[in-house]
Amino acid sequence: MDIGPAKPNLEVKPRPTRRRMRLLGGALLVLALLGAGGHWLHWQLTHVVLDDARVASDMVTLASRVPGWVERVPVTAGDRVPRGALLVQVDARDATLAMEELEARLAGLEARRAELEARRTMVGMQNVSQRAAAAARLDAARAALPAAEAEHAFAEAEHARAERLIASGTGTRQRVEQLRALADQSRQRVIGAGAEIRNAEALLTAVEAAAEELRVIERQLDALLPQSREVAASRDRAALDQRDRTLRMPFDGVVDRIFVDPGEYVLAGQRIILVHSPEEIRIEANVKETDVRFFRPGKPVRVTVDAWPGQAFPAVVDRVIEAATSEFALLPSPNPSGNFTRITQRLPVRIRLDPPPPPGMLRPGMLVRVEAEARE
Repeated sequence: MDIGPAKPNLEVKPRPTRRRMRLLGGALLVLALLGAGGHWLHWQLTHVVLDDARVASDMVTLASRVPGWVERVPVTAGDRVPRGALLVQVDARDATLAMEELEARLAGLEARRAELEARRTMVGMQNVSQRAAAAARLDAARAALPAAEAEHAFAEAEHARAERLIASGTGTRQRVEQLRALADQSRQRVIGAGAEIRNAEALLTAVEAAAEELRVIERQLDALLPQSREVAASRDRAALDQRDRTLRMPFDGVVDRIFVDPGEYVLAGQRIILVHSPEEIRIEANVKETDVRFFRPGKPVRVTVDAWPGQAFPAVVDRVIEAATSEFALLPSPNPSGNFTRITQRLPVRIRLDPPPPPGMLRPGMLVRVEAEARE
């Protein structure tokens, strides 16, 4: 039987070129994986990574220095508050009244001081004028005494000559009596001049005694000085008490937490509000004591934050605390039994972001990853 011509075989064998390309691709993939693994291993061997780092800041707790009722809390947690803004107002009525009372007492002392100073000026002027008048009166009395004495001597001489004339029979008794009366008058004037001198001296002594009044006034003014200082100190203390009842923001910062509400009674020293400055941000981490040599102050490090993936922050090591974290534990771990397990200790490291990020970008508590080259 004729079955006709045989059909050609149409099956095509795979080309060797495609197979070689597959092998080449696999080899390149293996080489890439080996390269990436080698690079990762080299990076791990040449770098130190701190995974437990965090963003930190100085958390400032504001407390009340004096007790009182909370009147106002105009801020809430999360507010950005400028420096000097009101945070909490505590009732200050008692402090205000005490300060007003002390201000009134201080004003009274100042008025008393002004009165004494005016009196001192007046007494001083009177003393000067009285002293001048008494001195002039004394000088006049002392100048009148020699003239009175000379007049008295002349009158006595005239009277004696008249007595001799009447004894010789040439004078008259009337003339003798007249001259005796003149001598008596001149004697009285001498006595009066002496009395005037003593009177002027007594007046000058009285003026000197009046000068003691000035010293009394000076002592009164000196006594007012410590009283004024005492009242002024009490006034300043009352003003400080009044200011302490007004809590203001100490810097441009953020309110983190508020522990009181309006109407509550706070005690002295009780914490009221927690704030921090977003500009004063740093990184804190704990490095193993075996790696601390790689974190010397001033060494550059690389910082990444979980909140900002793909973004690196340049930074430098600011300082390394000089004691391990175990030294600050509340419960010490002595080893009197002799059973010892060697545990690698950690030392706190503080890292400064250089340049610092914009305020508010990094917040205290955020998780951070710090990478440093393992090179001394």
